[in-house]
Amino acid sequence: MAGSACMAHLKPFISAQLVERTMFSEELGRFLFIPERPVHFRPGQYATIAVPDGDGVIQRAYSIVSSPHEPFLEFFIELVKHGTFTPRIWELGTGDSVLIRERIVGAFVLDPASTLRRRLLVATGTGIAPYMSMARAKAAELKIGKNDGDEFLVLHGGSRATDFGSYREELTGLASDGWLHYVPTVSRPWDDPAWVGETGRVEDVLRKYADARDFSARNAVAYLCGHPDMVEHGKSLLRRATFPKAQVKEEKYFTLPVSPATDGALRSR
Repeated sequence: MAGSACMAHLKPFISAQLVERTMFSEELGRFLFIPERPVHFRPGQYATIAVPDGDGVIQRAYSIVSSPHEPFLEFFIELVKHGTFTPRIWELGTGDSVLIRERIVGAFVLDPASTLRRRLLVATGTGIAPYMSMARAKAAELKIGKNDGDEFLVLHGGSRATDFGSYREELTGLASDGWLHYVPTVSRPWDDPAWVGETGRVEDVLRKYADARDFSARNAVAYLCGHPDMVEHGKSLLRRATFPKAQVKEEKYFTLPVSPATDGALRSR
């Protein structure tokens, strides 16, 4: 992989160096990059990562896991084995560089002006990424005494426990402070005999935990992020629970068809 020196001229990108990678499975990994200069974003937004390809670049958009308080950009990425982009990310070693579009964008953020302080955050797989950024930012604010009364209920679905990466332990730790409630659920428990938690698809347990914690149309805004089927099913459930459209936010990740131009990596928008 080319170093930062030969990539820095490619605007509107800046170089970012890989400083840490953690593999949760053959197909899921955590990647930490240090950009050549700080970038500014709001929790929930996404960055565009690019790698050189001939005279141009291949680029994909990924929600940011890290909060704006952290000096690095963290991503939770799924490998598409026969793709053109994610295998290049899997080849990276510590010290290698990629390009990051300097302008971070996205509207899937918490509305600080909302009078509804309960946040129902529902994700599948790597769709947990924007919620991690939101939760880390909230935890940092609480440490300095800034408390706007937000309460999070995070529901995270995966096929098996490895799909949660290290974020299950992190969210479980944050849940001990009382402002965040976390429920991971496994849809294929027969493939994960050690699993002792909730089972079923995340949309199957949405109403159960929302009702138990009193996250309703009366007091909450719902956020759905991940597989498009979950997003659509989740919206239907929330409509039946009388959530108005303005109180349901969505960010769909979807698998692109494998072709010379695209690789099926999880993308937002």
